[in-house]
Amino acid sequence: MPTTRRRSGNPSQSTLSFGAQHKVSKPTSTSSLTGKKGAKNVNSPVTELRQRSTSGSASPAPASVTSPVPEAQLPAEVEPEQKPVAPSLRSENVVAEQARVEVRLPESEEDKRAEALTEKDIRSYWQAEEDSRIAPRVHQENLTMHEKILRHFDLSNQYGPCIGIARIKRWRRAQLLGLNPPIEVLAVLLKDEAKGVANEKAYIDELMS
Repeated sequence: MPTTRRRSGNPSQSTLSFGAQHKVSKPTSTSSLTGKKGAKNVNSPVTELRQRSTSGSASPAPASVTSPVPEAQLPAEVEPEQKPVAPSLRSENVVAEQARVEVRLPESEEDKRAEALTEKDIRSYWQAEEDSRIAPRVHQENLTMHEKILRHFDLSNQYGPCIGIARIKRWRRAQLLGLNPPIEVLAVLLKDEAKGVANEKAYIDELMS
């Protein structure tokens, strides 16, 4: 059996000690952060926060810096919105302008013939139209004879459409096309224009506007 070798000396191992001069620690004062002569003192962030809390005053928040907006991006001045015009009013203005133009035209031979007709001649024409019907007209009890004649002319499609056109212009257009419109219709229009009570807009145009 081999013999056991014993170690001589102190069985406990000694620890290394670096000493106080080799101890590493963080600086606790601002004096340790000062460098050579002429260097500026630098306060630690913790110290600066403590000084602010004890003084009770906080540093003002930095002012927001707004960059100038280029003139091209500035919104243009908004013009006042124009009120929309109703379709019926636009149509009425167009028809009224057409009638004014037609009335200012030089007097034609048809105009002279129409002005020479009397109310008796116009009534005779309308009575002949009524007699040619199988049944009497309905819903026209409150209309004048002139308005009945004009509405009958409006619904006579052989003279062209009556929407968006003045009655006197429609009559003269039919005359130029050789459609022979009734001269009594022109007589009614001219007489009403002279009295200032002419309604140049077709009744069916008023219903559809």
